Amino acid sequence: MTDDLLSADIDRIQRILPHRYPFLLVDKVVEIDGIKSAKGIKNVTMNEPHFQGHFPGKPIMPGVTIVEAMAQTSAVMVGTAIGMEDRDMLVYFMAIEKCKFRRMVVPGDVLEMQVTTLRGKPGGKVWRFGGRATVEGELACECEFTAMMDLPKE
Repeated sequence: MTDDLLSADIDRIQRILPHRYPFLLVDKVVEIDGIKSAKGIKNVTMNEPHFQGHFPGKPIMPGVTIVEAMAQTSAVMVGTAIGMEDRDMLVYFMAIEKCKFRRMVVPGDVLEMQVTTLRGKPGGKVWRFGGRATVEGELACECEFTAMMDLPKE
């Protein structure tokens, strides 16, 4: 990792995102390159509540939670780059497009989320991202998504 790349541990993540258990879906962000790109990590464990019903006897991480994990990684990237720690930033989905699932994600997997900014700038409300989620280098999900950053007033 170069000096210009940042990272976010769980403390920084929780200072940026309002999400908490059971809906905080990123454990750490190991690379943040300004507002350009980031790489997040989600350790998938059997004790997550969605596995009780998705599916009994064959636990599979729901696709919507994979997309949400990518979106949370994007919010941490932007929040870190523009200094939103402890600022009560909220982020809302506006669109999810070109979403494809290629591999099941199961307990024990380490999900890596690589996100890139396709459109957006500091101070802007609407951002567009591309995301790819992989397990051991194998593509699990890819999509593009648009989100609105609800930034607190100065």
